[in-house]
Amino acid sequence: MYRRGCTFLTLALAAAAQTRHPDLSGIWQAMNTANWDIQGHAAAAGPMPQLGAIGAIPAGLGVVEGDEIPYLPEAAAKKKENFAHRWTADPEIKCYLPGVPRATYMPYPFQIVQSQKTILISYEYASAVRIVNMDSKKEAPIDSWMGWSNGRWEGDTLVIDVTGLNDQTWFDRAGNFHSDALHVVERYTPRGSDALNYEARIEDPKVFSRPWKMSMILYRHREPNARLLEFKCVEFVEELMYGPLRKRGKL
Repeated sequence: MYRRGCTFLTLALAAAAQTRHPDLSGIWQAMNTANWDIQGHAAAAGPMPQLGAIGAIPAGLGVVEGDEIPYLPEAAAKKKENFAHRWTADPEIKCYLPGVPRATYMPYPFQIVQSQKTILISYEYASAVRIVNMDSKKEAPIDSWMGWSNGRWEGDTLVIDVTGLNDQTWFDRAGNFHSDALHVVERYTPRGSDALNYEARIEDPKVFSRPWKMSMILYRHREPNARLLEFKCVEFVEELMYGPLRKRGKL
């Protein structure tokens, strides 16, 4: 009986170990310049030279594997057009929700709250939020800025399959873009207690000739008072978006 009881206990502990996953709860942030350009780029002046260094573009090594984005010919032309008009065409200017994966590497922190059936990812920028379904795969009811997220564990790696993304977001301020056929597979892998390796596999047959990846390190905030603060930018763009529609009084 003693030996049998030990066997049952061993099996129970083994089963518990198999279902135990890393706790990714916390406040995280990317420390790179991918939001300006996901490819390698030099420092450059900002849109208003009269401001000098304020608003300038910081240099970056890039986060795209191989530093090459496999645009289809027509899409490559569109990317160049986006770049030429980036100071007015980037959806970030209008405070649109940033989409996936851009929300991860914007220059703002985000918070992960983890439970067994769902994972909440809350972003400081524009109060964007994602719910990751962990208990069963569900289809996206409609396309949206932040898409539809289904998650699973592969060992210690959190894998999130993101579909249902609309075509209203860019990957960065440099005009890298996608269509409504975008499919993103994210992988969050712990590197110690305070760092995550983040990988995003990008697939969009309307825009790219093949899938491609970007990767970076995310760092956990350890300040005693670390928290997400409000950055509700909608009110900052009201004049930009709706100012021309203002009813003018008679002079």
